[in-house]
Amino acid sequence: MSRLPPPCCPAAQLLRRFRSPSPASRYPRHASTNTSCPRPRQRAWLRITLVTALAAAIGAYMRSRQDSSAAAAAAAAATTTLNPSTFTEYELVSKTPVSSTSSLFTLRPVKSGASSAVHREAWQRGLWSVQFKQPQLQIGRDYTPLPPTFAQSEESEESEESEESDGETAGDSALRFLIRRDPLGEVSGYLHNLPTGARVDVRGPRLEYALPADVEEILFIAGGTGIAPGLQAAYALFRANGRPGGSPARMHILWANRRREDCLGGVGDSSSSRSAPGSSSPWWRRIFSSSSRPVAAEDAVPGGQDHAESSSARENITVRHLEELKAKHPGLLTVDYFVDEEGSWIGKESILDVTNAGKVAEEASRTETSAPRGKRVILISGPDGFISYLAGPKVWSGGQELQGPLRGIIRQLDLKDWSVWK
Repeated sequence: MSRLPPPCCPAAQLLRRFRSPSPASRYPRHASTNTSCPRPRQRAWLRITLVTALAAAIGAYMRSRQDSSAAAAAAAAATTTLNPSTFTEYELVSKTPVSSTSSLFTLRPVKSGASSAVHREAWQRGLWSVQFKQPQLQIGRDYTPLPPTFAQSEESEESEESEESDGETAGDSALRFLIRRDPLGEVSGYLHNLPTGARVDVRGPRLEYALPADVEEILFIAGGTGIAPGLQAAYALFRANGRPGGSPARMHILWANRRREDCLGGVGDSSSSRSAPGSSSPWWRRIFSSSSRPVAAEDAVPGGQDHAESSSARENITVRHLEELKAKHPGLLTVDYFVDEEGSWIGKESILDVTNAGKVAEEASRTETSAPRGKRVILISGPDGFISYLAGPKVWSGGQELQGPLRGIIRQLDLKDWSVWK
């Protein structure tokens, strides 16, 4: 039997060190196995997390593709269909001079979209306009389309064959505009310089004024190309054919122009539009118009002077359209022409002739029918000075053009039974 070495012996110390438990063995055994057992479970959770994240990423990618495709389709539809938010390309089909300073523009959508439906809906709502963009200066200006029936007046100069082949298409998809070349107008100058076939950026429609459903009488006072909204009003009014159960609505147009060529062939229905020899132009003409200045060569429409001279024996196309409306709706439309170079202009007497005649007609109709009284409206369209002289200036507020208070000669007349829009 062997004996252990003494405690002080180095061999004894080495033996005790060998037999004594290590620091790691002092901890419970389960503590060391606890770090190695869950590893398969951690790997499973890691795989599930990765698969879930991958599926979510794929789903997000597919949704973004669908959203971008839908947005692209909506943007494509917007750019091919006339809308108020984005510009749509139209093609300048024709540009026909009607005087030395004005031309009739015909435009059609470049791409086949739903613009025709937009046009038809806009014609049922009242007076509306679209905006043309001048791409170099990035500015725009609103212009009023002429009614679809204007195409028939234009085509009456052409052959029957041309009318049958183009009339329906033009009425459905084309827009026509009467645009005067303003020597200081960036947009009008740009449009008049465009060649046939050029592309024009257009957006709209913008509803300017909705005719009351119960309108009984309209007095439209137009200056120059401001006759375009008047033709829109006549188109909307006579389509409705008056109030249900009441007498047909009536309309009176007072149209002022600088030169006779702008209303060539027009003969007024009352004596108030006849020339007053020796009388001077009203102050607003001298301040707000350049009618006394001869037309410069750079301001004239190319071919416009030739057109004016060749058409001296025939009616202006706008006059012809008004005469056709009068023939189609006898007794419901009257037109008076005022020409600055002939010494005639729209004044208080001209307006009172219409409003007083309206009172007489209203009293007569009341004795014949018990229909409720309808609305009577005065609409004014034309240059800013023209509008200010008649009803006061329009005002700007919050980036929008507002009606402003009623002033001018119409306020002086105190026409309480008439509402005014300018």
